[in-house]
Amino acid sequence: MANDPQQRGARFDRGVSRRSFHRRAIASAVPALLSLSPMTGSAVFADRKNSDNEKSPAELITPAAEATIDKALSYLIRNQVKSGRNRGAFGNGGYSGGVATASLAGLAMMCGGHAPGQGRFGKSIDHCVDFVLKNVRDTGYIAKSENSNENMYGHGFSMLFLSQAYGMTQKTEIGDKLRKAVQLTCMTQNRDGGWRYQPRKSDADLSITVCQIMGLRGARDAGIDVPDDVRKLCIDYVKRSQNKNGSFRYTLRGGHSTFAMTAAGVTSLYSAGIYEGEQVESALKYLKKFKPSGGNRSSHYFYSNYYAVQAMWHAGGAYWNSWYPAIRDELVKAQSADGSWSFSEAEAPFGAAMGGIILQMPLNYVPVFSP
Repeated sequence: MANDPQQRGARFDRGVSRRSFHRRAIASAVPALLSLSPMTGSAVFADRKNSDNEKSPAELITPAAEATIDKALSYLIRNQVKSGRNRGAFGNGGYSGGVATASLAGLAMMCGGHAPGQGRFGKSIDHCVDFVLKNVRDTGYIAKSENSNENMYGHGFSMLFLSQAYGMTQKTEIGDKLRKAVQLTCMTQNRDGGWRYQPRKSDADLSITVCQIMGLRGARDAGIDVPDDVRKLCIDYVKRSQNKNGSFRYTLRGGHSTFAMTAAGVTSLYSAGIYEGEQVESALKYLKKFKPSGGNRSSHYFYSNYYAVQAMWHAGGAYWNSWYPAIRDELVKAQSADGSWSFSEAEAPFGAAMGGIILQMPLNYVPVFSP
């Protein structure tokens, strides 16, 4: 595995200055922005490698995968609401019309190296940002309503997206509302270190907790203050959620251990700066049993693979070289003609956004996903 801290991006345990984040974000985005294909607007992939024994993005993202990415992002652009209160969302109701899908769609576009306000996807990213900002409530909770069915998932994904947009633009409005969102998350952390569906102190589960961890880490990398005690407590929560066989369970007090929870758990360990050791190795070995095979798909397919591809990207080496081609080929084969995937656990725009993020992971353009 690639474990040299000097070769890795910022981590939740130490963070970076706002200026450093901004430099990395723009430096990452510019190569793709300057190399757009005049025919499709998709990124021309640079020939660079994560480590000596890994394939470059140009080798991993095949022409078929590039076409699949373009179809998925094109699907998102076609289905983004163009006017009215929901401008920037991907529907007028349900999960597609909420902040989670808008945030994930914006991240999918950023994963190709596209920045807010620039290039083919710049305006769409701006609309995503505007929609999410409009739904930051006075309390800091990011949701279309206090009783939104997206609950703290939507809030966490939105923090993550706004943190990357803030790092790239340094816009005051984004920074101010991101700070409010971070404060809400910190105030609602329970005594075990986790979070649950609603923005209040109660019990906790790993799935919701990981969404908050990623959002907080992105915000801290962008220069937003996240108290040390909040960070330490949530990292401890993740560590205590792991079983002896390497898997992670849904709650500290029990619950099912799944592919999704384990992928999310090990990604959190990496984000916390834990790059190696028995906890990481046992989790990776457990995940290997779920490598995409083109056969039966796991429940919560996109949520699971969103975290799994990050885990394998961080692990590098043989783990990554084996995992990415498998998920790539499965997504290429299963994509519908319109650019979506029919087996999305939420709604089609959610799947298109998740698929776009997963397939573009080797490009390494979004700082929060960077190994």
